[in-house]
Amino acid sequence: MVAVPEPGPGAVATPPTDQVLDLFHGIRLTPTQRRIAHSLVQHAASAAYLSAAEIAELAQVSQPSVTRFAIALGYDGYPALRRRLRQITAVERGRPASDVPAGNELQRAVSAEVENLHRLAEQLTDPDKVTTAGALLANSRPLPVLGLRAAAPLAAYFAYFAAKVHPDVRVLDTGGSLLADRLDQARTAGATALLAIVLPRYPRESLDALREARHAGLSIVVITDSAVSPAAEYADIVLPAAVGAQLVFDLHTAPMTLAMVLLQAICDAAPSHTQRRLEEFEQSAARRQVFLT
Repeated sequence: MVAVPEPGPGAVATPPTDQVLDLFHGIRLTPTQRRIAHSLVQHAASAAYLSAAEIAELAQVSQPSVTRFAIALGYDGYPALRRRLRQITAVERGRPASDVPAGNELQRAVSAEVENLHRLAEQLTDPDKVTTAGALLANSRPLPVLGLRAAAPLAAYFAYFAAKVHPDVRVLDTGGSLLADRLDQARTAGATALLAIVLPRYPRESLDALREARHAGLSIVVITDSAVSPAAEYADIVLPAAVGAQLVFDLHTAPMTLAMVLLQAICDAAPSHTQRRLEEFEQSAARRQVFLT
């Protein structure tokens, strides 16, 4: 097992940087190369000081695959790629002290989530991908929403609100052989697109379901933690939002925010339909006295 270097005392772990992701921008990666890229992003602060063999062990691939990956990115070999990673790391570590979150472990975890939201806001400077994804999902009748294990509560949260503006939202939050059946049923009923929320540690059943959905001809929108997530291989549109990993269990603040931003895009894709559905819901809720206020 590779021992990944830990930050020194008092240091704050550097999150995966946009510069590391930029190394892969516009390059069609094979599944093996995607695993290597994902490992580099997940261990951005320490990967620059690991050998090709150690990177291969982290990604569970062969050492020659790491070399071929570096060449595919345009470098002479892995040493050249590692030098570039060290340059990026040096810039990160050279941040002014005022940029480093202070406080105790809990405060630093919350500060890291704030940074994840800042990165998400910058990503939305160009909203075209979210807008396209919203239109794709708005037009799917029914709209299946996949979320297994850690992603199940987020899928249910999204679906609860989406059902107020979409006539047929189907949550797929349990695995097993029935999951493929439910995908088939949604496709037979007229579904044209699937929203999948796939979060670390990337359940195998989620990836199997995405493979089945693609085979069935569904367009796939994925909310996941990274542009090089294993789920990205099957997606037509990847919407990344970083996951906080500073506590015992992951924090999903940015993915939840992105899910609601995507729901806004669904509403914007059919504003008159959305308004009518919301008015109908409010009238029904008032008649049944669902809420106190």
